[in-house]
Amino acid sequence: MEAGAADEERPLIHHLPPQEQCSQYTCDGTVNIDKEPALKQSSGNWRACFFILGAEFTGSLCFFGISKNLVTYLTSVLQESNIHAAQSVSIWIGTCFFTPLIGAFLADTYWGRYRTILISLFVVVLGMLILTVSASSPLFLNASHYYGDISHVTVYLGLYLFALGHGCLQPCTPAFGADQFDSADPVERVIKGSFFNWYYFSMHMGSLLSTTVLVWVQDNIGWSVSFAIPTLLLGFGLAMFVSGRRVYRYRKLGGSPLTRVSQVVVAAVRNHRLMLPDDSSLLHEVPRLNEHGYKTQHTAQFRFFDKAAILPNKNNAAQSSPWRLCTVSQVEELKMLLRMLPVWASLFMFFVVTAQVTSTLIEQGTAMDGRIGPFTVPPASLASFDVIGVLICVPLYDAVVVPVARRVTGKDRGISHLQRIGAGLMLSTAAMAYSAAVEAQRLAAAAPVGIMWQAPCYFVLGMAEVFTVIGAMEFFYEQSPESMKSLGTALTHLAIAVANYLNSALLSVVAMATTSGGGGGWIPEKLDEGHLDYFFWMMAALSLLNLLQFLLCSVRYRGNNTTLSS
Repeated sequence: MEAGAADEERPLIHHLPPQEQCSQYTCDGTVNIDKEPALKQSSGNWRACFFILGAEFTGSLCFFGISKNLVTYLTSVLQESNIHAAQSVSIWIGTCFFTPLIGAFLADTYWGRYRTILISLFVVVLGMLILTVSASSPLFLNASHYYGDISHVTVYLGLYLFALGHGCLQPCTPAFGADQFDSADPVERVIKGSFFNWYYFSMHMGSLLSTTVLVWVQDNIGWSVSFAIPTLLLGFGLAMFVSGRRVYRYRKLGGSPLTRVSQVVVAAVRNHRLMLPDDSSLLHEVPRLNEHGYKTQHTAQFRFFDKAAILPNKNNAAQSSPWRLCTVSQVEELKMLLRMLPVWASLFMFFVVTAQVTSTLIEQGTAMDGRIGPFTVPPASLASFDVIGVLICVPLYDAVVVPVARRVTGKDRGISHLQRIGAGLMLSTAAMAYSAAVEAQRLAAAAPVGIMWQAPCYFVLGMAEVFTVIGAMEFFYEQSPESMKSLGTALTHLAIAVANYLNSALLSVVAMATTSGGGGGWIPEKLDEGHLDYFFWMMAALSLLNLLQFLLCSVRYRGNNTTLSS
C-alpha cells in the first residue's frame, strides 16, 4: 500500500471535536496494534484483561507451585538443613522480586509491556522445563557426590531462570492490564481500581491450586509430575496471551526513565551555584510535554532539584544539553519518585512477615500434629488458608467495603491507597502475635498440638495482603510519572525482594545470636528444643514499630501532581 493511501485510511482523530474524540477513541495516548488511536468500543477494557489475567493465572500457578513447598524439596530431595533451606528460599524469592526492575526498565525503555511479557513467558517456560527434567531424570536423582553436585546446579539453574522470567513479567502484567482503561475517562478510571483487585484474585487462584492440588501431587506422586502440570498450563497461558494481541491497548515508549531521572540529578549538581528564581514560572518548561498531553505542576518540595530547570539564557534553551538543562515536568518526575520512597520503605517489614509463610511457618507446621480424621495435611497446604483469605476478601472488598466507604467518605475508591496499606500492616502485626502465642502453647503442651491452629494466622495474612499489596500496587501505578508506570509497579516487587533478603539476613543474625552460648538457638533442627515463639514475638514488635513509622510518613505524603493538559 502506498504511503498516501495509508495516510487516508488512518483515523484523523485530531480533526474531531474533543468530546467526540474521547467518546470514540482513548484520550490517554494508547494505540492499537497498528499504532493508530485505540477505539474504545473494540479495544481494551475487560475484553482485553481476560487474556492478561489468564496469563497471570498460569504464571502464578507455576510460581506458587514451586515456592510454597520449595523448602520441603530442598530439605528432603537435596538434603539441605532447615536453616540453609529457609535462607535459600528467601534468597530465591528475593531474586524473583528483584528482577522486576529489569523487566520494568526493558518495558519502559525498549520493548514495551506486551513484548516484555511475551519474552518473559518464554524464559519462564524454559526454567520450568529444566526443573521438570532435573526432577525426573535418574541421572540427576543419583545420590553420589558427583551427580549430587550436578543435581544441585541443574535445579538452581532452573530456579533462577524462572526467577528472571517471572520477575520481568511481574511489573508489566498489572501495568499492561491498567493500560487497558482510559485514564481520561471517569468511568474507566474507576473500573481500573477493580482490575487491581481481580488481578490479585487471579494470582491467588493459581496459588490455591498450587497449595492444594500441586502440593498433594508433590507429596504423593512425585516432583516431576508436579512440575510438568503447571508447565503445560503455562504453555496454554502463553498461547492465550498472544491471541489477545489485536484487542490490547498499547502505550508508546517515552524514552529511558532512568536516563531522564539521571539527567535531573546531574543537571542540578552542575547548576548548584545558580540561584533559584522566586517565580517558579521562570523555570524551563516546554509548551507541551508530550503527545499524550500530560502536564506536571511545579511543587516546592525538594527545591534543590529545581536547579536542573534554571534557564540561564532563554535564547539558547533549544541548544542546551539535557544533562545541563531539564524541564520542570522532568524534575517533578524525580520528585514523585522521592516522595514515594518512605511509603515504599514501610513495606519492607510487611513482606518480611509474609516471607514466613514459605519458611518458618512451614517449619512450625512440621512440628505439629497434621492429622485431621483419616487424613494427614502437609504443612505447606496450610498456606491455602492465606489464599482463601485473599479469595474471600477481594470480592467482599469490591462489593461491600468500597460501596460503603464511598458513601461515608465521598471518594471514588472508598478509602485512600495509604489507608488501605495501613490496614494491612495492622493485620500482619496481629498475625505474628497470634503465631507467637500458638508456638508458646505448642511448646508448653504435653500432647501434640493440631496443625489447624495455624489456619487463622494464614487467613489473617491473606486479608492483610488484599489491603497492603493491592493498595501498594495501585498506589505506585497511580503516583508514578506517566513514562514510568512499569517502574512504579516494580517498586512493590522490589520491596518484596529487599524484604526476603532482609529475612534471610535476619534468620542468620538470630541463629548466630541465639546459639552463641552453645545451645540450639531459637530455630534449631528440632523445634521442640528451641523458641520459635520468641522469633514471632520479635516480628510482631518490629511490625508495630513499622506501622507507627508508616502512619507518620503517610500524614506527610503529598500526591501525584500530573494532570491532563488541554
